[in-house]
Amino acid sequence: MRVAAGLFARQLISPFGVKVLGYVASIGSTEARVPPNLELDELARITETSQVRVADAEAERAIIAEIDACKKEGDTLGGVVEVIAVGLPVGLGSHVQWDRKLDGRLAQALLSLQAVKGVEIGIGFQAARVRGSELHDEIGYDASARRFTRHSNNSGGTEGGMTTGEPLRVRVAFKPLSTLMRPLKSVDLKTKAEAVGAIERSDVCAIPAAAVIAETVVAFELARAFLEKFGGDSLAEITRNYRGYLDQVRDY
Repeated sequence: MRVAAGLFARQLISPFGVKVLGYVASIGSTEARVPPNLELDELARITETSQVRVADAEAERAIIAEIDACKKEGDTLGGVVEVIAVGLPVGLGSHVQWDRKLDGRLAQALLSLQAVKGVEIGIGFQAARVRGSELHDEIGYDASARRFTRHSNNSGGTEGGMTTGEPLRVRVAFKPLSTLMRPLKSVDLKTKAEAVGAIERSDVCAIPAAAVIAETVVAFELARAFLEKFGGDSLAEITRNYRGYLDQVRDY
């Protein structure tokens, strides 16, 4: 149902140039590299044709081999999904109300998905290991586009609970499936004696499907923030409010 709702959310924000894509960044111990400066549409085309939703052919082969090995051993694999959104205006979310901070809402929505154990925005936990002078995204101004820009995007497109106008980047860590074909140790509820878990049907890896779910969950939260900022009773009214806001921002 959340994927279905996310589809309508994507349709709502699409006329305003907002695009959202979820793909696999890693499965198990294998990390997939994304070619630098790749347009989002091309990245979407490549990942859609991949069996495991990655943009790295070498990593795809390694991931498939690891999945096959885990299947033979009765084991499971987790992974990391990355979601990117481009075309977002400045100022979605709130720096005033804690429950309307966009990064907090994204994290809450993604952490509510089954098997998610961590969410990073931008460079995430790496931000704790570098100095402020290396981390913070310096501000510039593009006179031709009449808009403020950032010289980097370590913050992942959000700052102070609001969008900065740079691409939104969110990474989501999914744990391996807990239903194994090689059962783990457990305890009998009646006798309290040591036992083994029951064997159920199990997939080895659900990360490619999880990328689609994460993508639509992010789209849903972006659409919600979009309506809070520019809401109206029709697409025409939302468009009018959106254009008026952009004109106001350009006048600063």
